[in-house]
Amino acid sequence: MQTVEDVLAAIRKLENRENIKGKERYGINVETAFGLSVPQIRALAKKIGKNHKLAMALWKTNIHEARHIATMIADPKEVTEKLMEQWVKDFNSWDIVDGCCSSLFRKTSFAYSKAMEWCERKEEYVRRAGFSLMATLAVHDKKEKDAKFEQFFPYIYKFSNDERNFVRKAVNWSLRQIGKRNDRLCKKAIKLANEIKLKEDKASKWIAADALRELEKYLDEGKISNVGTK
Repeated sequence: MQTVEDVLAAIRKLENRENIKGKERYGINVETAFGLSVPQIRALAKKIGKNHKLAMALWKTNIHEARHIATMIADPKEVTEKLMEQWVKDFNSWDIVDGCCSSLFRKTSFAYSKAMEWCERKEEYVRRAGFSLMATLAVHDKKEKDAKFEQFFPYIYKFSNDERNFVRKAVNWSLRQIGKRNDRLCKKAIKLANEIKLKEDKASKWIAADALRELEKYLDEGKISNVGTK
């Protein structure tokens, strides 16, 4: 399965109309979707293996599942800043944003700079990509120093008042994941959440309350993973 035609045929074979309805209820753009489950998509990607050229071609099909597979089989070492900018402009669904950031973009040398740059953009999915990168880096980049994540705090504070659903949820996600890295960052994330709460707008209050509920519990129960260094 090393051609676009083969991959699309495999996707069509697994089409599930009921799953499409379910995905739509979760706010996923299903305009070009075939209703495959995440395990099915991952299984197809695993069967293909790394194939950067095929990934580029699959992305261009605009098929929802094909784009998910593209993010999984692309080689992060071959991902340029130009390519990231091209793909981020194509984002049209929150799950594609998060999947691409988690499977591919976080592994590039541009991840930290793009996270901050994209937060400043006005487009909903581009801004979400910035905060999604922050969250996925916090989860996966376990050896990085705290300072790399503390540089994200001003952006989390600045854009906590973005009322758009897919943005505010990503802002909240990034704050919680950074705070769960270790005790030091957890205390700083809690302090930031309390500062965000004072902004009084609806989005900020929701983000702060949700983050505080989880982070204070993690800190009290000693569930923090304590990864990274000062």
